[in-house]
Amino acid sequence: MIPHFRGIYRDDEPARAVYSETGGIAQIIPRAVAVPADASDVITLVRWAAQENVPLIPRGSGSSMSGGAIGDGVIVDFGALAFIDTVDREKRTIRCGPAVTRHAVDAAARAAGLVFPVDPSSGAFASVGGMASTNASGAHTLKYGSMRPWVEALDCVFADGSRTEIRRGRHPGGAPALQRFDTIARALIAAEAQTPSRHIGVRKESSGYALHLFAHSRDLVDLLVGSEGTLALIVGLELRLSPMLPATASVLGAFDSLDAAVVAAGAAREAGAVACELLDRTFLDVARRGGAHVPVPEHTDAVLLAEVEANSAEECGINAAALARSFRSSGATTVELALDAATEHAMWELRHAASPILSRLDPSLKSMQVVEDGCVPPDRLADYVRGIRAALHANNLYGVIFGHAGDAHMHVNAMVDVRDPQWRQDVEGLLQAVTSLTASLGGTISGEHGDGRLRAPLLAQLWPAASLERFAAVKQAFDPHGILNPGAKLAAAGARAIERVKYDPMLAPLAPAARAVLTRVENDRAYAHSRLTLLAEEAHRLDAVTGGA
Repeated sequence: MIPHFRGIYRDDEPARAVYSETGGIAQIIPRAVAVPADASDVITLVRWAAQENVPLIPRGSGSSMSGGAIGDGVIVDFGALAFIDTVDREKRTIRCGPAVTRHAVDAAARAAGLVFPVDPSSGAFASVGGMASTNASGAHTLKYGSMRPWVEALDCVFADGSRTEIRRGRHPGGAPALQRFDTIARALIAAEAQTPSRHIGVRKESSGYALHLFAHSRDLVDLLVGSEGTLALIVGLELRLSPMLPATASVLGAFDSLDAAVVAAGAAREAGAVACELLDRTFLDVARRGGAHVPVPEHTDAVLLAEVEANSAEECGINAAALARSFRSSGATTVELALDAATEHAMWELRHAASPILSRLDPSLKSMQVVEDGCVPPDRLADYVRGIRAALHANNLYGVIFGHAGDAHMHVNAMVDVRDPQWRQDVEGLLQAVTSLTASLGGTISGEHGDGRLRAPLLAQLWPAASLERFAAVKQAFDPHGILNPGAKLAAAGARAIERVKYDPMLAPLAPAARAVLTRVENDRAYAHSRLTLLAEEAHRLDAVTGGA
C-alpha cells in the first residue's frame, strides 16, 4: 500500500488485467492500478513512485491507439478528476479535470453559446487530459487546428511530486523540473533555429516533442501538449472555446482517381472548408459488402465529404454550391449537396459505416490499427494512399483506408486473420513498409494519436539523430529517473513496435471477468466507464450465474 494515499490501489490479477489493453493492438499487464481521489492524491502517488523508483503510466479513458496508456508499472487512472467549472464567457475559456470527456466540455460550451472545436471521432468518451497528452485533433482540424492551440493552461505534477500551473504568456518557476529545463532551453532554441524538429509541409503532428513550436512561442504549454505523460501528469486544464457558427452544409464528391480527389481536397482547403474527409475505394468496398448505402458509381476510386459553416443558412448554401462547382471542375463524377441537418446526417453516415461493418465480419479477422495515423504533405497524399494499398497487398492483407483528406492524414484498419501462422510476419511487414513509405514522402507516422509504445521504436526512421538527441535531453530534464510513462515517446532499450498483441490466440487468457469487461468496452465503446466498476459488475454477474461456486 501507499502511505497517505486516499484513492484506490489494487494489485490483484483481475484489476491489473482490465487495465492491460486500450483501443490499440497491444496488451501489457501492469504491476498495479491506482485511482487518485484528487490532485493532492496524485502528488502523494508521484512522491511514493519517485522514492520507490516505480514507473507511473497515466491513463484517461483508455481509448488511445498507440499504447501510451498501458505499460509495466502502476496505471494511474484519472477517472476521479472529472470536475468541470462554469464557462467564462468573457474570456471564452473553461477549466476542467483531465477525466472530463470532450463531449462534456463541448456541451458546457454550447450551453454558453460557444463550442469546443477539437472533435476526434472518439469525442463521446475521449478524455481531454488524454487529448492534450497526444495533441489530438479530428475532422475539423482543417479550420480549427489540433488540441495544442486550444490549451490555455495546464495544472501539472512533475516527477518529484511538485505541482505548478503552466500558463501561456507566463514563465513559471519553482519546480526543479522547470529549473533543469531552463538550463538547456537556450541551447535547444538555438539548435531548433538551425535545424527545426519538424516534418516540413505536414499539417498535423503528434510525434516527438514539439520543440520547434516551443522555440517559436517560448510557451511551455506548447511543449507539454503532446508529451504523452512523459514530462508531467496533468491534473487540470484550462481550455479555450470558440464562437458558435449556427449554419452548416456538406458536399459529397465521387472521383475516378485518387489524383483528382487530392486536387479537389486542396481546392476545398483553399475555399475554407472546415472539414474534408476521404473514403478510399477500400472503404467503399467494405461498406458495400456490409450492406451500407453507397451513393456513388461502382468504379469510384475515392469519395470526398466536405463541410462548410457560416452565420446563416443562405451563406452556407452559397459556400456549399461553390464547393460543389470546385469538385466538378476537379473531376468529380458525382456531386451531392446536403443543406439541412437531416440530409447532412445521412450523408455523413457513410463516413461512419466501416467500423460497425468490420465488427460483423468473420470473428477470426481482427482489425489491427498498426499504420493508422500517418500524415504526409498534401501534395503527396495520392502517393501515400497508393503506397498503403500496395503494402497491404504485398503483405497478404486487406484493409480500409479513410481519413482527413484536407490535412493529408489517413487512418487504416488492416484486417488480419489470426488463424494464419504468418499473421505476425505480415503485420510487421506492413508496419515496416508503411513506415518507410511515410519517411520517403516526408511525413509523420503520428498525426494525432501520439507515438506511444507502438511507434516509439520507429522514430529513428522518421526523425534525424539531432532531433532525437534533443527529445532525450527534454525527457532527462523533466524526468531524470524515468518515472513518468517510460517507453512511450522515447523507446526503451531493445523495445519492438509489435510485441504482445491482444488478439494473439497464443496469449495466456485473462481472468474471465476481466476478459468480459474488456470485450464489453471494445464492443460497446464503453471507454468512459470505470474499469473497476465494470469489473465489480461482471464479477457480481458471474457469481449470480454460478451461485458463488
